[in-house]
Amino acid sequence: MFFYLSKIFWFFIQPLNLSIFLLLAGVIAATFGRRRLAVAGSVLAFMILALSTWTSLGALMLNPLEERFPRPSLPEKVDGIVVLGGGFEGAINLVRGGYELNAGGDRMVETAVLARLFPEAKIVVSGGSGELILDGEGDATTAPRLLGALGVAADRLILENKSRNTYENAIFTRQMVAPKPGETWLLVTSAFHMPRAKALFDKAGFATVPWPVDYRTSGREGVGLFRDNAADSLQTTTMAIREWIGLFAYWLSGRIDEPFPGPGDVG
Repeated sequence: MFFYLSKIFWFFIQPLNLSIFLLLAGVIAATFGRRRLAVAGSVLAFMILALSTWTSLGALMLNPLEERFPRPSLPEKVDGIVVLGGGFEGAINLVRGGYELNAGGDRMVETAVLARLFPEAKIVVSGGSGELILDGEGDATTAPRLLGALGVAADRLILENKSRNTYENAIFTRQMVAPKPGETWLLVTSAFHMPRAKALFDKAGFATVPWPVDYRTSGREGVGLFRDNAADSLQTTTMAIREWIGLFAYWLSGRIDEPFPGPGDVG
């Protein structure tokens, strides 16, 4: 139920969709002669879009998440690497059978690099299809094609293809891997997603070393206008809002212990 409610809530609350619904409400209000409501809806929609696309708001919201878990020095020994899904174009790969990467593809690229550095380490790819409506191939299904092409042997891979969100990533991966005391496992995911992911894996009893990748901010954006192109700014704002909402929702539901987990809170 949590999965479905979260998807429905996010559909309505993400900046672009929310702006569309507000504009639609304004048109309906104008049709019925409710001028004040029409103006209010239109102005609010404009403000949401303007802040999301023309300002550095998204970067300012995303950067604290990316800085929360700095990348550590590589351990001398790594028993396994867990990479979370979210790096492939699932809908395209389902049809074309390739391994097209999206903006989060650094997760898979970095995993291939780490696999070469630690040739004895197991590689866990955790990620099914998290879409509610759209059809798409899960990352755990696509990943063997890419990793195999990059020289990672198939017998090193452990594929978890049932999870639909980060909570299920942690639970299902813990069940499949059953990590032993003293083992060192790297957790690879986007830097902005690491606080939630690390907290969930710790809550599931799977101790990991956070290995953030896929940074979206430099930390030098500052407060200003037109610091990025409009499409990328909108995407950054959308990701930031989604991740902060996800953190608070998981905290309120008891899935994580802190609303903004950090190295001193988990581990």
